[in-house]
Amino acid sequence: QPTCARADSYQAALATDRVVFHRTDGTIETRTEITTVPDDAAEVRRVTVTNNGPRPAQVELTSYGEWVLAPPDADRAHPAFGNLFVETEWHAWCQAITASRRPRAHGEPRQYGVHVVALPDAAVGGVTFETDRARFIGRGRSVRAPAALERGATLSGSAGAVLDPIFALRTRLRLLPGRSASVSFTTAVLGTREHAFDLADRYRDPHSAQRALDLA
Repeated sequence: QPTCARADSYQAALATDRVVFHRTDGTIETRTEITTVPDDAAEVRRVTVTNNGPRPAQVELTSYGEWVLAPPDADRAHPAFGNLFVETEWHAWCQAITASRRPRAHGEPRQYGVHVVALPDAAVGGVTFETDRARFIGRGRSVRAPAALERGATLSGSAGAVLDPIFALRTRLRLLPGRSASVSFTTAVLGTREHAFDLADRYRDPHSAQRALDLA
């Protein structure tokens, strides 16, 4: 979801500690494990890609989500208006996108969100990012077939006070025949900017994702 690309094989396993999606597409095998870390109010998604083919393969992984940082009822009532209060930033040092919601009333706490990627040695090139939904989706399209996933498309690297804020990170893996590599995407909601940076610094390390799955 949401692109619903048909796989050669697909399986979903729902357990008490995690959700696992396993699929194969030609010679590429993908295993996505999702768990939560209650102490950090975080969700960890570890994607393990295996090249079962006879030749080296390059695979791009792209995350996508939409910032809200508000109660569900407020978002349902005025989603477009609420989005105007969200600002996004890119932090290359920790390979993370942060977002914050400006208070609309005196005494309202400021909310922060962070989305960070942890890379393996098989990653090639730098991490690219996008925080503008209109640029990611494209004119007249939807999340089912976004422009950002067209062959050769790139992420624009926009950030700031965009009209419709999202988080999207992209990395590329180069896998030798028979080899696997894991990329972890962690998303969290926090109360302070400092805490957001602390968590980004922690979860840019691949071992933190493994620890979260072990503790789950």
